[in-house]
Amino acid sequence: MALLTFGWRTALLLFASIEMLVLAAALWQPLANRTANRILSCLLIVLVGVILPFAIGFAGFYDRFPWLSFAPFAVPLAIGPLLYSYAYSLAFAATPPRLALHLVPALAQFGYQAVIFPLPLSVKNHWDAIATPVLAPILMLALIASLAGYSIASLRILRLYRIALAQQRSDDDRLSARWLSRAVVALLLLLAISLAYAAWNAFIAPLDYFGVIGRYLAIAAIGCYLAIEGWRHADLRLAPIPVPSNDEPPAPSRDWRAQGAAWASQVRDANWQRDPELSLAALARMLGTNTAYLSRALNEGLGVSFSTFIAGLRCDDVAATLRSGSEIDLLRLALDAGFGSKASFNRSFRARFGLSPSAYRRAHASNPK
Repeated sequence: MALLTFGWRTALLLFASIEMLVLAAALWQPLANRTANRILSCLLIVLVGVILPFAIGFAGFYDRFPWLSFAPFAVPLAIGPLLYSYAYSLAFAATPPRLALHLVPALAQFGYQAVIFPLPLSVKNHWDAIATPVLAPILMLALIASLAGYSIASLRILRLYRIALAQQRSDDDRLSARWLSRAVVALLLLLAISLAYAAWNAFIAPLDYFGVIGRYLAIAAIGCYLAIEGWRHADLRLAPIPVPSNDEPPAPSRDWRAQGAAWASQVRDANWQRDPELSLAALARMLGTNTAYLSRALNEGLGVSFSTFIAGLRCDDVAATLRSGSEIDLLRLALDAGFGSKASFNRSFRARFGLSPSAYRRAHASNPK
């Protein structure tokens, strides 16, 4: 009887699996972004299922318990649709249309394994010898197409979300879910790694069970990153983006540049930009107008998004303080101006003045105004 051996490969994959399962359970609880969090929870469980056969395989489970062959643990065709659904639900606070249809290939993959798994071992071995050489390349091509297509679609959804967010919120950097874009890019990198493995296996030298460990460690790392960042942002209300009001269509003859300048002066005088959670709708109410008028004054009149407009006013406040020779800590100045983090402040300040805040302070240290 084969012995079980728990080496470093099994230890790493099992540790990552446990972490993902714990956080998947935790993500089922928060009320904020409930739909998105539960989709992410399902995605993490699917990722655990993908690496589990290798985690136990490296330990010798399939040698010790050969009846485990075809156990329906791994359903990789579910990764793409769930990742896209998570991005969509963050952006729109709803599941994507026809989600069930997106999951049909994954359900078929699971059903195929579930049907064969309870068959006698001799039957399974015979079927494996006949079908796997034919089905494995088809499954690989389907997986590549699924991951590539859904990853690109996810990035497109996140890009549209950020464009809309910049028109509606002043704290768009905090709500932009850039961590999810990094995870999607990492998944595309994993796809490239998988293609490299497949090419090596097909054209250079066949890889044994241990030769593909790098691929599954990469899956585990991406899964842990998704789990940790998803949990960190579980209560952050990212969506939905309110639709601008069209109840009072802007008049084509209005001078939007003059109107934008007048409203900018009014906002600056009242220091409304210092509200770290200021939204387009809230500012429109303060100005006594509607979101359609305000958006047009900013976009067409001043040539900026709402987020850029508010960030610019905040940067102007900090710059004026720095020119006065103030020694107040930059983070304190950023927070007082309305920025949610030093990182977003640094990006906005450099974009407006072409210098970092610290460099701007040094440039004006000897000539306070």
